[in-house]
Amino acid sequence: MESKLLYEGKAKRVFATDNPDEVLISYKDSATAFDGQKKGTIVGKGKVNNLMSAAMFGYLEQKGIPTHFVRLVSQTEMIVKHVQIIPFEVVVRNVVAGSLSKRLGIPEGVVLDEPVREIYYKDDELHDPLVNDDHIRLLGKADQRTVDTLREMATKINSLMKPFMAARGLTLVDFKLEFGLFKGEIILADEISPDTCRFWDSQTNEKLDKDRFRRDLGGVEEAYEEVLRRISGGVNK
Repeated sequence: MESKLLYEGKAKRVFATDNPDEVLISYKDSATAFDGQKKGTIVGKGKVNNLMSAAMFGYLEQKGIPTHFVRLVSQTEMIVKHVQIIPFEVVVRNVVAGSLSKRLGIPEGVVLDEPVREIYYKDDELHDPLVNDDHIRLLGKADQRTVDTLREMATKINSLMKPFMAARGLTLVDFKLEFGLFKGEIILADEISPDTCRFWDSQTNEKLDKDRFRRDLGGVEEAYEEVLRRISGGVNK
């Protein structure tokens, strides 16, 4: 089904289809970290991210969250709606980790009383800076209603994903969401995977996500497969 390549990023390629309202996403095994400074390959990552994203999009759709997902094509490919990506991503944090720990000097692992929501401006040349509402107005890339909608949708998605993951022995530490416009509606886009989420084992706090690659912890492929194994088979519950 692959035809004209529309876009190639760090983790996936996007192709045109015969339907102008749909594109094909092909997930790759290549991996990057630290703003592209570290590069490598995680064998099977494309399959895990594709299948897990499909499962989570399906689950969220059932719970009333509109997404870009249409259907699976293969273990590494899916058809999605051809959205116009909104250039602001939302990070939702339930437990202190990563950049939040470094920025605020709070130890990793501190459970937050309520989620922290952060918005980042998607611009590779600027290294995706953290922005506030004043910055967003200054940039002129989104109005306040759009920003409020992104926050509200992210909060709702978090309230759905946290118990879903907890039931599968996973702590949803934090995660990144991207959204797009499709026929005037804001919908969830991109992916939900160990690339875009931090998952810790609920009992041991073992990291089961891209941090294993970032921090050279080993067992990266096994961690990704373990997350997919726990997610698979229970997405309709």
